[in-house]
Amino acid sequence: MPLRALVVDDTILFRTVVSRALESCGVEVVASSPNASAALARIETAKPDALFLDIEMPGMSGIELLRLLRERGDAIPVVMVSALTARGGELTMRALELGALGFVTKPEANFQGRGLEELARELKPLVAAIEAGRDRSAGALAGAAPDRVPTGAAGKQVAAAKPGAAAPARAFPSPSGPAEIVVIGVSTGGPQALIRMVPDLPARMDVPLVIVQHMPPLFTATLAKSLAKRTPLAVKEAENAEPLRPGTIYIAPGGKQCRVTLAADGLSKLLRVTDDPPENNCRPSVDYLFRSAAHHYYGRLTAVVMTGMGADGKRGAELVRRAGGRVIAQDRDSCVVYGMPKEVVDAGLADLVCPLDRLAAAIAATTARAAATERADTDGRP
Repeated sequence: MPLRALVVDDTILFRTVVSRALESCGVEVVASSPNASAALARIETAKPDALFLDIEMPGMSGIELLRLLRERGDAIPVVMVSALTARGGELTMRALELGALGFVTKPEANFQGRGLEELARELKPLVAAIEAGRDRSAGALAGAAPDRVPTGAAGKQVAAAKPGAAAPARAFPSPSGPAEIVVIGVSTGGPQALIRMVPDLPARMDVPLVIVQHMPPLFTATLAKSLAKRTPLAVKEAENAEPLRPGTIYIAPGGKQCRVTLAADGLSKLLRVTDDPPENNCRPSVDYLFRSAAHHYYGRLTAVVMTGMGADGKRGAELVRRAGGRVIAQDRDSCVVYGMPKEVVDAGLADLVCPLDRLAAAIAATTARAAATERADTDGRP
């Protein structure tokens, strides 16, 4: 049975465009509404499986409608349709914080041909996520027991892996020491996942963390601001040629590539933000970042692949493992879209597979501070 959708936008043009893009994804658009108030009645009568909602509308805004739905306990999955502007990014992040499943950006000019195809491509993973779990509350990421749980810097296994949870681990070099950098790749469902995971990281981290979140320009700066409110760690959008500092989380800018490179002294590391071509149709690309980190932190890095559609990060994860690094994958049950982590797990590249609510602890366990604490605890025992 096809997914049934309600489209809400104050302009007939965008209602038509979003409806056509959804139909190209196999979705049945059962109704459309010109405003939020009319949408409330349509939800009751049309019984849609999902709501595709404009953010800015006269009268009740999309944000207000989303808040009202959540306050009254309506868990219908909501996808926001946002303008590609700084204000659109801020409002979109607010919607994600309120429990929206995800967002797509409005085409800027040509609504036929290429513009329509790009919108459909953005909608596809969100439609797939809703279809895969129609009874799952929007924005609620289910927790589950980990397939494997690390207890120290080497990721020592203390719980047996679930049967069939992952392909057998392939033979790769062992890490030469604790991780000195953490690189993270995430896509669909990522903002919500990061909002949950980042606050669980230790208040003191001896390493930098660099995150590639597939988002358009302007939106990544808003994501950085949102995360900064939730953690004592420094969080910022990455800038070209800035040094990598411990205890800082860098968000790769949307529409750019971001890689690790050597500074002029040949010892310290910095970030390069470039206009290099997309990889895996992505800019920023997870593979692009992981490849550079593997080259400059041989045997001393941790790579994390989180919720998202596609395979971006798979080739990079293999390079990380070949360089003696560790790879952690988010588990199926806690992903909005189990695509990117699945590619890594099925290829036997994951040292560890664990749910979202244990990712922060798993990351911290691989870093220098966690390793030093573990050694101190061991040395202090009688």
